[in-house]
Amino acid sequence: MKQSLDLKIGQHLTITPQLQQAIRLLQLSSIELEQEVREVLEKNPLLEEAVEGADDRTENSDEPGEQPPENTAETSPDDADGEVDADWADGYEISGATSSKSGDDDDDHYDLEGRNSQPTSLREHLFWQLQMTAMSERDKAIATALIDAIDDDGYLTATTDDILAALVEPEVTPDEIEAVLHQIQNFDPLGVGARHLGECLDLQLRRLEGDTSVRDAARLLTTPDYLKLLGQRDFKELKRLTHLDNDALSQALALLKTLNPRPGSRITSAPDLYVIPDIIVKKRRGIWRAELNMDAVPKLRINRHYENLMQHGRSSAQDRFLREHLQEARWFLKSLHSRNETLLRVARVIVDRQRAFLDHGPEAMKPLVLHDIASEISMHESTISRVTTNKHMMTPKGIFELKYFFSSHVGTVDGGTCSATAIRSLIRKIIEKEPPNKPISDNKIAELLEEQGINVARRTVAKYREALNIPPSSQRKSIT
Repeated sequence: MKQSLDLKIGQHLTITPQLQQAIRLLQLSSIELEQEVREVLEKNPLLEEAVEGADDRTENSDEPGEQPPENTAETSPDDADGEVDADWADGYEISGATSSKSGDDDDDHYDLEGRNSQPTSLREHLFWQLQMTAMSERDKAIATALIDAIDDDGYLTATTDDILAALVEPEVTPDEIEAVLHQIQNFDPLGVGARHLGECLDLQLRRLEGDTSVRDAARLLTTPDYLKLLGQRDFKELKRLTHLDNDALSQALALLKTLNPRPGSRITSAPDLYVIPDIIVKKRRGIWRAELNMDAVPKLRINRHYENLMQHGRSSAQDRFLREHLQEARWFLKSLHSRNETLLRVARVIVDRQRAFLDHGPEAMKPLVLHDIASEISMHESTISRVTTNKHMMTPKGIFELKYFFSSHVGTVDGGTCSATAIRSLIRKIIEKEPPNKPISDNKIAELLEEQGINVARRTVAKYREALNIPPSSQRKSIT
């Protein structure tokens, strides 16, 4: 085979590291963005947080009256190139403030150690009580095996045979295990150490004070057979077997609803999760307007001190180090600007399309898909998807993820369309108004929606109802 050289001309797409950074920043939430900014500040000495009230630009600049040129070009990760703009302002600053406030007043400081400390586990809580209880070493060994077999909800997950197999103490009897378990079941929280739901509820009822007749009726309902009927909402059969009238059964059920079926969750509760809105929507002069939440926008700038250390024309290792980090800092600021600008453009289009929702609520939500936003602002659907992921908008109706405003549509009788979000809201309202003793079936809900001009099948109603975490009609029935 003869070797030869051929020259070919072609085009191909290349994602530069700068473009990759812009795309990655675009899909970060406000909390993730704050973490990313902290990491960049630690690695890059050319970037620093801009302190409110300080104007280092005027102090350190060779030309005090010079202001950075205003960047009016709309850039996004879809049209960013791989070169640093030569005219890019050295002192370009992202306006806003970091979400973590700083100040000299001690009252403004959060107790970070207390807030971020790990909560005490249920196992540690039970062992602490065990150490405070007078027991023999033999009983403590049994109690240790029992506590190790209690899950985070507070239930004992091992049988007596399992406990016997785990013990090294000689000749332990099932009666001894039962006696120690009885002591553990008196620990806090009430209901811990139960082997099933009925026992958990009964342990809590035993310690309650009040009307004895109501408590006894509630304890009667904790037996496995009656709990099964209660889960099936078969109140007629319950009244026949327990000989309880409507009032007595209602009071017993009301008492059971005050109990905790997962007592261990009170000790090992999950930490609270906070949402920082990226967009704030307000009505000004009768028009809904979307604005960036400046408390969630990092305020960064180029460090003038390190920038002035560079001497142009020199190729020392120090100058190369500073020049590389200066370029990275400028690209990071440009990516942040692009992220904020794209997010604001998308949010404004969403607000413009969903003005009826802001005025009247979820029932007035309009159908909206990613393609509608992408075509209006001339961006790719993948970019819109990244922008709306893990971003939140604060409105007078509440705080919603941007994805909430996108929904499929269902046809109406007059040939129009109705948003799936609006249909779910209508279904919720219909169920809230139904008679407690005669819940409305999914088929009837479909008929009621058809009367309002919305064509929706029964199985679609069932799907939307399940998405709202609403049980079927057979499980919504109350005592007649």
